[in-house]
Amino acid sequence: MDLIIPILLFVILSFAIARRVKVYNEFLIGAEEGMKTVIGIFPTMLGILTAAAMLQRSGAMNFFISILSPITDLLHIPSDVMPLALLRPVSGSGSLGILSDILTRFGADSVEGRIACVMMGSTETTFYTMCVYFKNTRVKNTGMTLICAILGDIAGLLASVAAVRIFFN
Repeated sequence: MDLIIPILLFVILSFAIARRVKVYNEFLIGAEEGMKTVIGIFPTMLGILTAAAMLQRSGAMNFFISILSPITDLLHIPSDVMPLALLRPVSGSGSLGILSDILTRFGADSVEGRIACVMMGSTETTFYTMCVYFKNTRVKNTGMTLICAILGDIAGLLASVAAVRIFFN
């Protein structure tokens, strides 16, 4: 397993040499295109990450969790995983921080830890993904995509809770 990256590099370079591809030039072209993408999405990403941090630190996250608590209690969703459920569509790094906190407080084998881990694997950073995709494709009408993506995140949350309750209780 330690040799997978060197082998992969060897195979890629071998194919490039066989097809007479100028690898370094192609790398530079790809790096330039990547930087253009980063510059293009940076303002939107800065706004999303700022909003996510403001939600957490202002207490708005706890307010939203308290509003949703009748529904989450009915569905047996632990309130301790709700910050992850709310932040996951917005920020990957922020949700990793919340996951780390959940695992530290409750442990990886707890119901909360398992739900949080399954949720991290079954949901997406919706707004980040939409930002990157729609910036590169120049799509303007994103309303239905947003609705479907949020419904997908809700389905991921509910499926995470159901899977952990079914398989680990």
